[in-house]
Amino acid sequence: MIKSKRRMLAEWEPQSAVQLTWPHKDTDWAPILPEITAVYEEMKREIESRETVIVVDDIPHNDTWARDHGFITVEENGQLILLDFKFNGWGEKFAAELDNDINRQLYEQQLVKGIYESHLDFVLEGGSIESDGKGTIFTTTCCLMAPHRNQPLTQQEIEQQLKEWLGAERIVWINHGSLIGDDTDGHIDTLVRIAPNDTLLYIGADDEHPDLLLMEQELQQLRTIDGHPYRLLRLPMPRPIYDDGERLPATYANYLVINGAVLVPTYNQPDLDQEAISTIGKAFPDREIIGIDCRAVIRQHGSLHCCTMQYY
Repeated sequence: MIKSKRRMLAEWEPQSAVQLTWPHKDTDWAPILPEITAVYEEMKREIESRETVIVVDDIPHNDTWARDHGFITVEENGQLILLDFKFNGWGEKFAAELDNDINRQLYEQQLVKGIYESHLDFVLEGGSIESDGKGTIFTTTCCLMAPHRNQPLTQQEIEQQLKEWLGAERIVWINHGSLIGDDTDGHIDTLVRIAPNDTLLYIGADDEHPDLLLMEQELQQLRTIDGHPYRLLRLPMPRPIYDDGERLPATYANYLVINGAVLVPTYNQPDLDQEAISTIGKAFPDREIIGIDCRAVIRQHGSLHCCTMQYY
């Protein structure tokens, strides 16, 4: 088999910009608009001290989850390719028509650099895939095989498409793991993250979360593309956070790597927040680790990484 010259970049590679799609009064953020705007302002300050921030506020949008409606960037023969996939509100749960127009407008306004490539007949969210930058893509079966995404394609057919479009040599499917209150059907960026040096950061749990324990066992059995065990770093599970009696999907795995730093979601749980910051620091020893209070963000069932999309 000829090795593909295309590859999906790893998040920790040098970036040119990060996209933030800004909250406004016509989104679901309306009831807590001052609180969520403050979080976005803090993210913006931290990012723009290190790289460009692309703020989407004058393009109409349904919601603000840039991770899932933003371009996915691959590299091919030294050129950047901007892959524009369809976002359908995580399996038609929410309206997303306006969000699907954002990428084209960013491209036409030359706010992002690369060659435009349309895949708007295929549903794929940025939060559902993780790349190590060297041929391995992680995803979850519960998300990519969930209803109202790409049926009637089989798992094998979806895998073949991902290999072709993302330049992957292999797709690692995680079959266990979920967060209570998650709208995404189990995005990988809420559960398991790839870091340099064949490191996996993942959400650990106790016996009250048997599916996460099964996920941990899966990760222990995994091998790299070279046949070696992964270095596993276990992140704590935040203590339960509720909104009007509803459990919210708080997770420390939903961090963002930027130039020179990692922005980590925190939840006003100082002991666990610090444990997560310390653990992530072990995976990224050459970067500043910065906590961002994301209690407002999880009220709409996402967290920090979900709000952002990086460009190279």
